[in-house]
This record gives sequence, C-alpha cells and structure tokens, in this order.
Amino acid sequence: MKIRDKATQNSERKFAPAIAAVCALALLIQINCGGPVTGDVGKRIIVLGIDGMDPKFLEAHWDQLPNLDRLRREGDFKSLATTIPPQSPVAWSSVITGLDPGGHGIYDFVHRNPYSRMPFSSMAETTEAGSTLDIGDWVIPLSSAEVKQTRRGEAFWPHLTDAGIPASIIRMPANFPPAGEGSRSLSGMGTPDMHGTYGEFTFYTDDPERKSGNVSGGEIVRLPAFRHHIELEINGPVNSFLKDHPVTTVPLTVNRDPSEPIVRFDLGEESFILKEGEWSGWLRASFPLIGDLQSASGIFRVFLRQVRPRFELYVTPINIDPTSAALPISTPASYSAELADAIGLFYTQGMAEDTSAYRQGALSLDEFMEQSRDVLEETRSMLRYELSQFKSGLLFFYVSSVDQNSHMLWGQHDDKLLEIYRETDKMVGEAMELIDDQTTLIVMSDHGFERFDRSVNLNTLLLRTGFLALDDPRNTGGDELFKHVDWSRTRAYAMGINSLYINRLGREEGGIVAEGEEFQQTIAELRKALLAFRDPENGEQLIEELYESEKVYKALPTEFAPDLIVGYRPPYRASWETGLGGVPAQTVVDNDDAWIGDHCIAPQYVPGVLLSNRKITLGDPGLTDVPVTLLREFGVEVPGDMIGRPLF
Repeated sequence: MKIRDKATQNSERKFAPAIAAVCALALLIQINCGGPVTGDVGKRIIVLGIDGMDPKFLEAHWDQLPNLDRLRREGDFKSLATTIPPQSPVAWSSVITGLDPGGHGIYDFVHRNPYSRMPFSSMAETTEAGSTLDIGDWVIPLSSAEVKQTRRGEAFWPHLTDAGIPASIIRMPANFPPAGEGSRSLSGMGTPDMHGTYGEFTFYTDDPERKSGNVSGGEIVRLPAFRHHIELEINGPVNSFLKDHPVTTVPLTVNRDPSEPIVRFDLGEESFILKEGEWSGWLRASFPLIGDLQSASGIFRVFLRQVRPRFELYVTPINIDPTSAALPISTPASYSAELADAIGLFYTQGMAEDTSAYRQGALSLDEFMEQSRDVLEETRSMLRYELSQFKSGLLFFYVSSVDQNSHMLWGQHDDKLLEIYRETDKMVGEAMELIDDQTTLIVMSDHGFERFDRSVNLNTLLLRTGFLALDDPRNTGGDELFKHVDWSRTRAYAMGINSLYINRLGREEGGIVAEGEEFQQTIAELRKALLAFRDPENGEQLIEELYESEKVYKALPTEFAPDLIVGYRPPYRASWETGLGGVPAQTVVDNDDAWIGDHCIAPQYVPGVLLSNRKITLGDPGLTDVPVTLLREFGVEVPGDMIGRPLF
C-alpha cells in the first residue's frame, strides 16, 4: 500500500532541509562499473515487477490478457507468497535483500521511536550538514547533508555487478537513495518530491465554500475573487540557507480569457495556453536559494479543471528534476538525465498516481484515471527505452499502475481496472518479443488485493478490551500521537497499519509490562481478546491472526519492530487514524474513503503472482526466492544470510 495520509506526512518532511544543501554541495561520484567477469554474462533475465497484480483477477480475465495468458500457457503461473505484513515497502525490501522483515528491518510504512513513541518514515533518513557557518540571516553548510537507507541487509544486484554481470534496476521500491553504484538504477517508491514528502499536490480555487489548508496528501488554496488576472505562488523546497528555513516560491501568472474557457499561464519566460479540462506538459521551475548563485530545479504539471463559474487548478507535486537532481535518484548520477533526454521529463516522485487528489476531491475519478494513464504511458516509454538498451545481464523494471489504481477501483470499477491490466499486458508483450534461448522472463507482484469496506480503530479496540487507558474515558476523538493515553495503565498500543506494540518496561518511556512471564501473559491475553472481538454492526470477525515478530521472522527483529503484526480479515483493515496513534470514539466504522481496495491484512488472502517463460519447479514460491534465483541463474554465489530457494 502506498499511503498518503497523516500517518506519513509528519515524518516525510525530514527530506526537505536536505534538498537545498545537497543542491549546493553535491559531489561528482566516480562509478566503479564492476569487477572481473566471473558469472554467466551470456544470459539475459528480464523481471517485470508489477506492484499489486492479483492472481484472482488474472484468473478471472485471462481471455482479456493475451500476453499474460500466453506466458502462463507456454511457461508457468503460480501464486507468490507475500510478507508479514503484506505492505509494499516490506515486501519489496525482501525482494531486494532475500531476507524477511526481521532481517532487513522494514516492518511498516511508519515506524516509531521505541522510547518516545514518535513516528517516522521507515524507508530513509537524512542527516543535515554536520557543520555550518552563520553569517547574519544566512546559514552556510560546510559539509554536505546525507540521505541514507534505513533498510538492513545487502541489495542483491551489487553481487551481480561485482561479478561483471550488467544490472539495470529501474524504479525498485524502497530503494531511495538507489543502492549499487555499479548498476544503472532509478529510485522508486520512497523517493520524495521537492517538498520533502511522498507527493503533495496543490489545488487552487476561488470557490468560497472550499476551506483552505492542509489536507491528507496536499493543500487546498482558496483564492480571492478575481476577474481576469491573478498571480499564484508555487511552493518549492524550504531554503535551508536561511535561519528561519522559509519555503521557496516561483510565480505562476493566470490570465483568464474574458469570455472563452481558456487561460494563458506565464511561468518565468515561458507562456502556455490551456482549455478547460486540459493538462499541461511538464513545466520546469527554478526555486531560488542564494540569489542568482544557487537554485533548486523542480518540475510539475497543471490541470485546468474549471474556468467558470469557479476557477479550479490542480498542480501536481513538485517533482525532482531528473536533468538536475537535487537528491540522489539514480546511479550513475547522470542516468536520470540520460533517461529524460531519451523519453522526455517524467515523474520522479515515488508514487506518481495522485490517489490523494482524488480522495480529496481535487480530481474526479475520470480525471484521476486520465492522470494515471499519463503515468502509465511514461512508464511504457521508459520500458521501451530500457528494452532497446538491454543486451545482457539483468533488467528489473517496476510498474506501479496496477497497485495504485486497484486502491481506487477494486471491487467497484472492475471495468476501469481491467483497462489498466490490459495496458500492462501490452507491456508484458513488448518484453516477450525479446525472448530467445538465452532469455528468461519473470513477471511478479509483491501482493494481491481485497476489498476494504470497514475500518478498525485498533487503539479504540485496545481501549474497549482493557489494554489501553485514557486520562479521561471521554477523551476519544481526532487527536493523534496518543495525546490522552495514560501510559501508567496502558499495556499495548498501535501505530502504523499493521503494527502492535507492548508498552514494555525499560523500552518505552513509562513502560509497565515486565519482560518474561508478564510479557508473554500480555501477548496471550491480547490474542484471546482481539481474535474473539466481533464487529458490533454485523458480528463478523475483524482479525484473522496476530503474528509474534520474534516467532515468524528468522532473524532477530530490531528495536523498531512491532511485538505483534495484526493480520486483518477482509474486508477489514486498520483505520487511517490508527497510523498515527489516534483513539477515535467508535471501534469499527464504514470506510467512506475513495481508497476502497487494500492488502494490509492477513497475508494468505493477498498473495502475489509469479509467471515465467520457464517451468517453475518450486512448489510454494515466495518473495525471498526471487533474488536467490537471480544470483543462481548467473552463477553468482548466494550470500549465506539469504533465506530463499531457487525457483527453477
């Protein structure tokens, strides 16, 4: 799941101060293109990682998906076991490392500091400049900011490049900054926009009934009434060179035609005209940092939703410019510019389909689908370019569209979702054209999908079952970060989508549950109470299983690991409020959000898919088997800590 809600907004912005500093102090990196040739360089393997492709949906629509159907008939097709929990950053980290979550240390979209219980993004962290020079209002960094992975374990592809096997890793999720300097790579899910978030749109309107302010995944800006002319401010990154870290801006001038539904826009020296209902191409903006000496380049698109009677303009998140990247998004650093030269500018943010804009009413469903098709077309152009360059070794290529559209369409708009599957099937067909005796094609997904009809406020459930206490029982509601929790009487709490923590003595501030017998007794009581709880509305079971991290993971979990992973039974899932420690009044509520499909549930309900042009001999394949297979196929030694098995 690619969440864009308050559960990640507060922790995402840590990237923002680094953007300006990295712009100013970026160093040219000399890339080592691999060691001596020791592996099988004659082979070619193409892996298409299609996020969220569901085996049930495939089986119901083989007749509409001719290339995938041919691949399974001439080769093989199996379900692919996903991770506990089946969240995208967790699952793809297992593909990257060949480890389970206990080994790679990614357990949820949101982790919590075990001492303070404050949330932070699980995928990457930044450190600001270690030393600075203050001159008046200016702060001059004397050392560079750094962005680094929080994931443990080695990525598999540097083992290939060390053996002289070429590897192209395009948009691998949970791979920002991209690992493996000897490869051609472009970062994927987890790559921030220029605001330091995972994608924050802006919606401008002069509708007096729309409230201004921040919303989940974006900002609504209410404009004053105007006749024909107004100047908008497009927000860029914060300026870390100034002590108060102001947000940088560039002006976008709106010139509305007096009678026709047409607007002329002026951005710097560039002008363009849009009709109502029309999208712009990519626009480049230079956000000033130090006068004319230093700036940060970003790119964005606009959609003129309405001209009259109300003015409505949607602006995409400000993406990192691939031709002048403010943060490390590719290896070598020049590769993103090479790609832009070949196919044009493209979305660099990790989650390009703007589900948040649709959820917040800034785009209608049809408008969201149009934006999503544009993303898919960019993806297809990128794949075509990579296939044209692919001569030997490994090509891994990630496709986001099935996943992001499934979240919005699953179970209610199957005709629209099938359209996305069909377009993806065409991409599989283009890869199949390259198959020969030396080429293996693997199509895989990290998980499948189920309906998300009812939301579980897990902290409220813990309150009702006696594991969590408030300073006053009446203090339920919209407050986040456990504002009214009484830790002296709380034994368990939830944060993130599937994570449940024991309030352990000596680990959490104010922890009360002692290690040993008391801890195990609390686990047993939680299991009994939560598995027995039924939906007050219909009597249905909410939770299928509670998984103890110390038992289900082969490696010892880190301090950020949840003590229990909650496996919901479909059509239930944790509420958005659970993600940031909210305790609403009701335990279970209808999901009225546009986000209607999900997979953050018990993993047996949402396996991924595995297809290949070769017979898959492994009877019960899982995600960790993929990297082991890729190394084995090229004759490269498999690291001892990888837990997978060969597929073929």
